[in-house]
Formats: sequence, C-alpha cells, structure tokens
Amino acid sequence: MCAYEVQSTSDVCEAEVAGDAAMSRACLSHASWEMANELDRVGRWGLRYGLVLVIGWIGAMKFTAYEAEGISGLVSNSPLLGWVYEVVNMRQFSAGLGIVELAIALLVGLGSYRPKLGIIGSAGAIGMFATTLSFMFTTPGVVEASAGGFPAISAMPGQFLIKDVVLLAVSVWLLANAVKANAARTNE
Repeated sequence: MCAYEVQSTSDVCEAEVAGDAAMSRACLSHASWEMANELDRVGRWGLRYGLVLVIGWIGAMKFTAYEAEGISGLVSNSPLLGWVYEVVNMRQFSAGLGIVELAIALLVGLGSYRPKLGIIGSAGAIGMFATTLSFMFTTPGVVEASAGGFPAISAMPGQFLIKDVVLLAVSVWLLANAVKANAARTNE
C-alpha cells in the first residue's frame, strides 16, 4: 500500500516538488495498479456479459424467417449439420438452435453467481463456436477469389465467421474461470 495517499495527479506533483521523487513514483505505481485492477474488473464483466449479449441476441434472431434463411447455407453445407434439414424444416431447426443459444447465454450470464452453471454455459458456447468455425472450411464463398483467394476472405460468410475465433477464446477463458471458481467453492 502506498504510504502517500494519492487523491489526484497533482498530489504526485506536490510530492515531487517536495523532493520525494521515490515516494511519488511509488504512489503513481500504486495508482496505476489500482486503475489496472479496475480496468481488469470492467474487462472481465464486459467479456462475460458481452458474450451473453451476442449469443442471446443472435439466439433470439433465430426465431425469425430472416435468420433461418441466413443460416441455411452454412447448415446445409456442413458435414456435421447438413442432415438436419432431412429431419426438420429450416424454421424448426433455426428455432431449436435459438432455444439452445438462449439457454447458453443464460447459463454464461449466471456463471458469475453459480460456477457450475457457468461451466455448462461456457462449454456449450465452446461447442457452438467450434461448430460455427468449422463452416469456414465447408461453406462455399468463404475465400474471396476476386481478391486473389486465400488469405483473402469474403465479407459474407468469411468475415462473418472469422469473428468467432475471439468468441471461442472468450468462452474458453470463461470456462477456465468457472472451473476455478467451482473448485474454490468446493474447497471452502
């Protein structure tokens, strides 16, 4: 803890004027540390609830004809999911997927209060984003031929899909944190 209470940057300047450069550097470092801790807290909150917002919003859109049509090309070209349209129609599959995505969003959101729910939600998000990223390799038009081919990717579906790399990483990070929090609760 800093022995010199830093109220503002002017306090640090006053310490320097008083000839206490070491004290001012220590206090500035303490203030920077405190600011970094607050940024970390805000960042963690933003990662969790930003992911909840993205998954929840996209999940809610799955109940619209627009979204059902929008994902049909991704689904029908996927070796993992292409068969589903033989079992259910496009709207039914989209609505079912919407239910799953809304459940994942809810579980991820509750993960900060109930780590076991966070584990389930984060694992579901990992599976969802890994599946979505597999479309990069199975959907026609991901690589933009008019721009010279790979590594140029199309706006749709290429750039639409590539963002899921970050969402997958956030989901992995949230899973790790949920596992740690659950272990800490179990050991109490």
